[in-house]
Amino acid sequence: MTKYVSLPPDSDIETFFVHMNKQEVILSENLEKSLQTATDKNKYDKLFILTDECTHRLCLPLVQPFGFLSDAEHIVIGATDTHKTLETLAHVWKSLGDKEATRHSLMINLGGGMVTDLGGFAASTFKRGIAYINIPTTLLAMVDASVGGKTGINFNGLKNEIGVFSPARSVLIDTDFLRTLDYQNLASGYAEMIKHGLISTTDHWGELLNFDLQQTDYKALQTLVAKSVKIKEDIVEQDPLEHGIRKALNLGHTVGHAFESLALEENRPHLHGYAVAWGMVCELYLANLKCGFPTDKMRQTIRFIRETYGNFHFDCKHYDRLYKFMTHDKKNTSGIINFTLLGEVGDIRINQSATRQEIDEMFDFYRETML
Repeated sequence: MTKYVSLPPDSDIETFFVHMNKQEVILSENLEKSLQTATDKNKYDKLFILTDECTHRLCLPLVQPFGFLSDAEHIVIGATDTHKTLETLAHVWKSLGDKEATRHSLMINLGGGMVTDLGGFAASTFKRGIAYINIPTTLLAMVDASVGGKTGINFNGLKNEIGVFSPARSVLIDTDFLRTLDYQNLASGYAEMIKHGLISTTDHWGELLNFDLQQTDYKALQTLVAKSVKIKEDIVEQDPLEHGIRKALNLGHTVGHAFESLALEENRPHLHGYAVAWGMVCELYLANLKCGFPTDKMRQTIRFIRETYGNFHFDCKHYDRLYKFMTHDKKNTSGIINFTLLGEVGDIRINQSATRQEIDEMFDFYRETML
């Protein structure tokens, strides 16, 4: 028998989607208590914890003593984005099946963006969907990957080509995990925070550029993480299915994903945040050219990126390949490459296009500026 649910008065279907699927994001001061509360909200028959080889070794010991996790089944996958594949996804599905998961089971994804993306997709599709909780352990996952309901895997040489919108029941952010990170992974997540600064306010952008990542003040970083998560939450709540303003979160990603895809193809993979940072150099050039983004702010941001992330090396022989990768971007419409650009910090211009000549000039600018 079909059960019909009425929309709230004066609402549309997307507003209703937000109402039914709003993700609970908790900045936790006591992870054991927060996770106990989150699991208690989900009546489950079996509990699973997904980790990769790194988080199984470094992060699982921080939660394993929690008594309510004593009966949890463990699934371990390979680390890094090279394992964000259909084969790894199938391994998780098979493990869930072999360990007798049902549609009433609950999965905890303990890891970085690769674990939360792939784990969220596995949970959302196993038996047409089981509940899951994200515990991000990297800065990138805290401020970006684990929040907002995007899940997926890489496929056919393309980033996040297959996936679904499916929010976690809860996202528990405990910045103590950041102490387990090396500098490269900390910097990778910080690139997404720079992006959030650029799409929010000049004050927030400025404090991010002035923060000393080399001598990390973790208490100050916790405050910046909270601001960054709030910026993303507010945008996702306005546009959960990425029809409009949520595309603001793609600043730097059109080119950044192309850099990532080229790097994977040439067997020289880079962390996602580094690719996004390099992508922002390119897209701030286009923003300056097409939308009047201030040259001084462009230069300040690029200087920070060059000093923090170094350079992605490519030459003019790669332009066609990079352009081809960009034509596969999910934001494109009718074969037109769409960029998110800025007229000023916080002045977001979605669905911006550029000619092939302008794109080649953008690559020229990158190579000249980032030397």
